[in-house]
Amino acid sequence: MIRSYGWSDALQQTFAPHAARDLVPGRVIVQQRGLYTLVTDLGELTAQISGRLAHDADGGGYPAVGDWVAAAARPGEAAATIHAVLPRRTAFVRKAAHSVVTEQVVAANVDVAFLVASMNADLNARRLERYLATAWQSGAAPVVVLTKADLADDPEAEIAEAEAIAFGAPVLAVSAVTGEGLEALAAQLKPGETAVLVGSSGVGKSSLVNALAGETLMTVGAIREDDARGRHTTSHRELIRLPSGALILDTPGMRELGLLHADDGLSTTFEDIEALAEDCRFNDCQHGGEPGCAIRAALEGGVLDPARWRSFQKLQRELEHQARKEDPVAREIWRRKWVAVHKDAKARTKHRGKP
Repeated sequence: MIRSYGWSDALQQTFAPHAARDLVPGRVIVQQRGLYTLVTDLGELTAQISGRLAHDADGGGYPAVGDWVAAAARPGEAAATIHAVLPRRTAFVRKAAHSVVTEQVVAANVDVAFLVASMNADLNARRLERYLATAWQSGAAPVVVLTKADLADDPEAEIAEAEAIAFGAPVLAVSAVTGEGLEALAAQLKPGETAVLVGSSGVGKSSLVNALAGETLMTVGAIREDDARGRHTTSHRELIRLPSGALILDTPGMRELGLLHADDGLSTTFEDIEALAEDCRFNDCQHGGEPGCAIRAALEGGVLDPARWRSFQKLQRELEHQARKEDPVAREIWRRKWVAVHKDAKARTKHRGKP
C-alpha cells in the first residue's frame, strides 16, 4: 500500500534503524487537532506522537502531512504511536502565527506546489510573490494556477500579470466549471508524486481536487456576492490519492504566509531585481540616493515596477527581522547600526542649528 503513496527503496534504507526496533513505516495523510492518520501496509491507522517526540521536537520537528514516520502499530485497535519523523526531502514551511512555536511545516516531501489565485477577485501579484518565494525555498517546483477563468473579465491581462512575476514557473488558467486548463494541470501531476495546493480561502482549491479526482471528495463552499470570495471549507490538511496515482494535498486557506529562512527563495523570485543590483556602481549600494544605482535608474526609466520593488523590500525586511529574532549576534549588530545612524542624524541636526 505505501508504495502507491511514494515509498521507495531509498526510504527503505533510511528506515532500517527503525525497522530494527519493530517500528513500521507510514505516511501522514491527515493532520487534525493533534491526531494523525497514517497509511501503512497494515492499513490506515489513527496515531498520536510519543511523549519523547513531543518533548524533543522543535516547531518544525512535529509530523506534518506528507511526512514519512516510524510508528509502533497496534493494528487490532487501528491505532499507532509515532516515534520518529524521517528526514524530509522537501518542506513547505511557514512562520507560525500566535504560537510559541516559531515555525510550522505545512506540507512535507512535496514535489509540486500549486500556488492558487482566483481570476474573479483574488488575483494579487504581491501575494503571489510571497507564495513563490516560499515555494522555491521549499524545494518544490512552483506552478501558478489561476482558477475561475470562466469568471475573468480580461483573462489574457491577468495571465500576463502573473507571468511577469513567475520567472520560469508555469502559469495555468483553469476552470473547474468548464474544464478549461484541467488537462494541462493534470499533466503537472505524475503517479507517486505529491502536489500541495496553497492559496487564500475560497479560491477554488477544493473544486480543483474534485475536478482532478472526477468525484466530490472535498466540500465546496459558496461564493459571497459582495466580494466574489468564498469561505474556506477545508478545516484540516489531507493528502488525497487521485485516480491517476498522483497525490495532492489541500490546505486550509492561507491569505498570508510568514517567510522563514527563505533567502534563496526570495532571490529566485526576484531574480530580475538581483540582476539589476549587480550593476550598481558600489557593492554596498543601499539603492537610495547613491550615484550609479542601477535600481534607481530602472525605477526612473520605467523598467522596474515600483510596486514590485516595494514588495521585494517588504519581504526582505521580514526575513531580516526574523533573523534578528533568532540570532542574538545579528540582533546586536542591527541595534548598534541604528544607534550610530540616530547619533549621526542628531549631530547633523545640531550642526545645522549653529550660526
